[in-house]
Amino acid sequence: MTLNLPASDQRFDAIVIGSGISGGWAAKELTEKGLRVLLLDRGHVVAHGEYPTEGKAPFELPFRGDTPPQELLRDHAVNQANEESKHFFNNDRLNPYAREDGQPFDWIRPAAFGGRSLVWGRQSFRWSRFDFNANAADGHGVPWPIGYDDLAPWYDHVEIFAGIAGSAENLPELPDSRFLPPHKMNVAELWFKQQVETRMQGRRVIHGRASNITVDRPDQNRTKCQNRRQCHRGCSFGAYFSTQAVTLPAAEATGRLTVLADRVVQSLVYDETAKRVTGVRIVDTQSGTAETLTARIVFLCASAMASVQILMHSRLSNGETSFANESGMLGRGVMDHPTKARVTGTPPGLDDFIVYGQPPTGFVVPRFRNLGEQDPDADFVRGYFYHGIARRMPSLAPGFGAEMKHAMRRYDPWRVHLLTFAECLPYSDNRVTLHPEKVDRFGVPQLVFNVAYRDNEQKLLQDSMVQARRMMEAAGLQDIQTSYSEPTPGSAIHEMGGAPMGTDPRTSVLNRWSQAHAASNLFVTDGAQMNSSSCVNPSLTYMALTARAADHAARQIREGAL
Repeated sequence: MTLNLPASDQRFDAIVIGSGISGGWAAKELTEKGLRVLLLDRGHVVAHGEYPTEGKAPFELPFRGDTPPQELLRDHAVNQANEESKHFFNNDRLNPYAREDGQPFDWIRPAAFGGRSLVWGRQSFRWSRFDFNANAADGHGVPWPIGYDDLAPWYDHVEIFAGIAGSAENLPELPDSRFLPPHKMNVAELWFKQQVETRMQGRRVIHGRASNITVDRPDQNRTKCQNRRQCHRGCSFGAYFSTQAVTLPAAEATGRLTVLADRVVQSLVYDETAKRVTGVRIVDTQSGTAETLTARIVFLCASAMASVQILMHSRLSNGETSFANESGMLGRGVMDHPTKARVTGTPPGLDDFIVYGQPPTGFVVPRFRNLGEQDPDADFVRGYFYHGIARRMPSLAPGFGAEMKHAMRRYDPWRVHLLTFAECLPYSDNRVTLHPEKVDRFGVPQLVFNVAYRDNEQKLLQDSMVQARRMMEAAGLQDIQTSYSEPTPGSAIHEMGGAPMGTDPRTSVLNRWSQAHAASNLFVTDGAQMNSSSCVNPSLTYMALTARAADHAARQIREGAL
């Protein structure tokens, strides 16, 4: 990554706040449309190919990869990062939030340029018409001002460039993408697929859809996935989508990108007369120096809760309320995916098989509940789906010498795992606020979370375990076991909401172009803009919404509207 330091009098067409999945796309799209862009991030510099723990064996890592318990408790109590990737994550002690003053919420934050694009799970799914119509259909949350057809061409746009491996299935509940060949299922996953689809009508077991490329992309200097399953350490091959490997090189190639790392955004400067954002107040995390930078437009992509925090701290001259909160909806409707419901079982007759290599994804079971009409046996709305994987682990090797060496040649039985991801409804009183007294070391009020899962989410998780057991029993798996622990919001790291889209400024923060009602030159294109959570991973939708918003912003500039 080239680090360009701006001269104090340098002018920009756009400032992009945050360099993660959304921010990287904003920088790429805006620079390619001719704009001079400043890309800001609070994280430290991480250059592509310079990943400290990539490819290292356990004996090459401190403590064989396990962070000492006292350090974990002190510095990584929330994110639980270990020696493999802790350098990518926030130090929770140095950068606290008001965790003890609200309800439990795991706010897991990166601390490196590239953000979560370096450490995300890479599961990439289009949302369906069911997802975009859900709020209007059942009355929960602000209705989406856009539909699937509005976003479909932008899904195409980002998928072709990012590279999504998967299989075409023609399922309305999980629309197909522009796919590269899928990662192969292993023998147990194929067995499970065949058994379930034969014995349970309406259930599908399909390839996971991952942004890990399966063919070389020499045009992007990317090499196909090596099946190491070490993506969380960084990938010099560029096999998985990250800002460093994919969008940043494209933006830099235009010659119109300036990058500043180690910069915290405190707030936005707002002109109440012109109803525009005129600047961005930043602090250098190394020197403590504060300054204000200006641009014609601002793309706020700091991650959902961080973006809401910045907006809340961007107050009107009365010093009490945010310029973006005329509707009273700022900070409301916060969501995450309830999970931690898992069912496992052993497929019979596969003891002769093991697998070499570790593909970066397994399989998924698409949503099958409440599609179109409410299922008569469902006392809940919306639905869930399963991430699945089958694996066979080496047996524990007790003893010493020959006994231990012989034991290391043995494997435990195969296990098929189904993990639920359920939809969270956009409750208005699931919200974040600024603490009236506590500030962080950069002077920004700390966030207070009051977000909880309710009866509907609990019913979804319970039903998912019942249905998973039925699938495994029908498939003929043995030793079926169910595990469940109470999910904490934030723990799925899919937090969304807080600045919803809408047609009416009285009930929403953004319009259908991810553009603030209160400031036409401000775009918020990360998870904060989401009106609902679906049950599938949201990152691909952030990419498409960001590219769509960037195209709209560039057209508005060309037409003289911004």
